[in-house]
Amino acid sequence: MSQIEKVLYTGKTHTTGGRDGKARSEDGRLDVQLSSPGSAGAGTNPEQLFAAGWSACFIGAMGLAAKKMKVELPANVAVDAEVDLGTGGGAYFLQARLNVHLPGLERQVAEALAEAAHQTCPYSKATRGNIDVVINVV
Repeated sequence: MSQIEKVLYTGKTHTTGGRDGKARSEDGRLDVQLSSPGSAGAGTNPEQLFAAGWSACFIGAMGLAAKKMKVELPANVAVDAEVDLGTGGGAYFLQARLNVHLPGLERQVAEALAEAAHQTCPYSKATRGNIDVVINVV
């Protein structure tokens, strides 16, 4: 396991009530009501928050890869993240798909950028070997 040598940022939140509660960041920039997936609640859920964070990080990692490859990342780059919550063998699990949109780039270049990002994105590293992940260049 890799060790952090220098902490760049620490996200801090305080959550109460679990999946049907509330989460607020220390600085107040994040203040969300939580609801269980599929419920009638008005809030978001941990899977949506994870999908949003991972896709944002993944786009940043593609930007770094593009600079190294001397490729211009399209202005309208997007990642549609899908995080599934499911069960198997009586336990809960996650699985994910990242659908990467790199309009205007040749497919080979787009796939190379997505693969490079998947190797460097901290969220991808954290999930590697722990959950099923599929990266699709669409």
